[in-house]
Amino acid sequence: MDKQARIESIDGRRERSARSRAAIITATLTLLDNGNLSPTAKQISVEAGVGLRSFFRHFEDMDALLEAVDQQMRQHYEQMFLLPKPDGDVETRLVDYIEVLSNAFERLRRPMLSAKLQMWQSKAIQKNWARNQRKLRAHLESWVPELHALPDAAREAAHAAASFDTWHRLRHDQNLSISNAREAMLELLLGVLDNRA
Repeated sequence: MDKQARIESIDGRRERSARSRAAIITATLTLLDNGNLSPTAKQISVEAGVGLRSFFRHFEDMDALLEAVDQQMRQHYEQMFLLPKPDGDVETRLVDYIEVLSNAFERLRRPMLSAKLQMWQSKAIQKNWARNQRKLRAHLESWVPELHALPDAAREAAHAAASFDTWHRLRHDQNLSISNAREAMLELLLGVLDNRA
């Protein structure tokens, strides 16, 4: 085999490897979207159309895969939480904030539930979840700087009220519509702020 043929062969293997890796990540996201919140390597391999051996050539364990999935998703999901410049009184700002937050929580419900389900066994998920919680806290406090004047317990109560856990409870445990869940979350946040005014 001449030099050019060897180069083409190597390039071909790299392209196939990159396609297989991308297929595994896409398959994981597809399974999550379809409601499998904790897919196994075998299930992902079948969905991706690759062998189990190929799976573990690309990802040494599930934690490595979950880290890769988060890296791919991050560029999309972080955009969902971006807010315009704060404007208006505190209630107006909270209404706008809750609309952006709830839209993101609705779209990311299954990946977030999957993360919570698998967090106990995944250092990658624990690290990424903690990073995202810090960002959500910073978003809320920049949008509602009045929180800085609250005692620690009240500020923590506000962050709990604006959490995915609260949103999921309102929507799925209490079976509220999106608009009613938004109103309930607003009442919780205003209640914390009003009691400390």
